[in-house]
Amino acid sequence: MTSVGGEISSGPGPQRPRLRDHGIEVGRLRPGPLNAISDVEGVSVGHATVWSDTRQASGTDRPARTGVTVVVPHQGNLFRDRLFAGSHALSGYGELTSRSVISEWGLLGSPIALTNSHSVGVVHDALVRHLSSKDPGIGIDDVLLPVVAECDDSYLNDIRGMHVTSEHVIKALESARCGTVMEGAVGAGTGMQCFGWKGGIGTSSRLVRFGRSGWTIGS
Repeated sequence: MTSVGGEISSGPGPQRPRLRDHGIEVGRLRPGPLNAISDVEGVSVGHATVWSDTRQASGTDRPARTGVTVVVPHQGNLFRDRLFAGSHALSGYGELTSRSVISEWGLLGSPIALTNSHSVGVVHDALVRHLSSKDPGIGIDDVLLPVVAECDDSYLNDIRGMHVTSEHVIKALESARCGTVMEGAVGAGTGMQCFGWKGGIGTSSRLVRFGRSGWTIGS
């Protein structure tokens, strides 16, 4: 973990013990080798974390505790080699761009990005610009409609300060790696809280068998 100018960019490193490290197992299914979404072959995850204690003149008097997390489903060109996809609203609250494309076409053609509620627009724009620079056919052969999901970190983060930039999105994309996934107060999970407790990014996987076939499910 390195710090530059009040912003922390997080990569693989030491992590706090997980429940299974303490002998606590949830559910009946066996986890994958890393118990992470990256147990699904080809999936990589990257974070860019914004962390600054400088109070902003945005009216909240809170520090910046936010960021971007990207999940890249495979290592090829997602615009050209799309995946089958679906969506389900658990609570009915929370914005997800391209939900209509997934519902109507059943396809995913971009990385999946997570960020705070007010930064969905800048992350969407950054993904279009960055991925268009990699493929000259985007906007000609077809349009790119990235998937960006929001999480409300306004309780701990100066969300009015609009701290997430396109540079953070590119950092998250460029840092995306297969293997161990950083968890906790990194990326989009930096300012999250759950039922009054500090929250963050989590991940898991389960191995499922049906007859002679087997699959790895990651989340």
